[in-house]
Amino acid sequence: METQESGSTKWRKKILLLLNCVILSTGNCGGPLISRLYFLRGGSRIWFSSWLISAAWPIIVLPLAGAYFLRLRAEGRATKLFFMTPKVFAATAAIGVLTGLDNFLYAYGMAKLPVSTSSLLIATQLAFTAGFAFLLVKQRFTAYSVNAIVLLTMGAGVLAFGAGSDRPAGESSKEYIIGFVTTLSAAGLYGLILPAIELMYKLAKQAITYTLVLEIQTVMSFFATIFATIGMIINKDFQLFYLGVVGVVCYSSSLLSGVLIAMLISVTEVLGVVFYGENFRPDKGIALALSLWGFVSYFYGEIQSGKNNKSVKDNQTAQADETTQTHSLLV
Repeated sequence: METQESGSTKWRKKILLLLNCVILSTGNCGGPLISRLYFLRGGSRIWFSSWLISAAWPIIVLPLAGAYFLRLRAEGRATKLFFMTPKVFAATAAIGVLTGLDNFLYAYGMAKLPVSTSSLLIATQLAFTAGFAFLLVKQRFTAYSVNAIVLLTMGAGVLAFGAGSDRPAGESSKEYIIGFVTTLSAAGLYGLILPAIELMYKLAKQAITYTLVLEIQTVMSFFATIFATIGMIINKDFQLFYLGVVGVVCYSSSLLSGVLIAMLISVTEVLGVVFYGENFRPDKGIALALSLWGFVSYFYGEIQSGKNNKSVKDNQTAQADETTQTHSLLV
């Protein structure tokens, strides 16, 4: 019975991981296109644009309410309204404020740069994520994951060769440089946020259920929205992606989130060609191929690592059984 429950739990986690990867992919590719469209159509409110990134957080309350009423029927009034502890709440709120700042930097860069240029800059977050994951959560790297990081970073580098030709007409060099710097800063900050979420999970000292993941996402988006709202008020300027991110980090790692985001950069490039008529240069084709190669390399390494861990575990179990049998014979 324990083996069956264990197998069922593993499959459930895999399905939830796949679901969150789909959600992350949808938000990661669609978000830049929608944000850029706003500015292409004459929009100029950067704080408002950053506010929109997280403003849909009340939608998450619906599945949370549904889950609560299901627990209420099954467990009665003894059921908890929230699973989040004060410690996790404080950490989530802090990450939410950082996310709000990151959203503003991202929106500012999106206002000044074309999709192709901003996307290749955002791809550098993978290097930041890998570095911070090593420092904060002691992320272990295999030859396959290192190969994936190198390939995905090379893909972004290939795109960089033609970035200058994509500068919007009529935009000053100063505006372009500021947009470049803010987008790169957004990539670096987000490279810190992903491992910070994973570290919070590790230090939570409580079961990380999907209900708790939804609670964390709600608090993060709420504080990110509050940050943007304050900015809008001061400036008189009056969320599929992040839901996928916290889910992928929960059921896998911050490094996988970084790999997915970097791989989807080239996909966003293709979508920019389709919807906005941007030129699909040969370097974009090479970048797409490198990104897909790196993505496959990462998952192949994960599969091999899983097989090796299973083999080691089976050997340890066999040795333990043999030792027990030998001891019984001696006795």
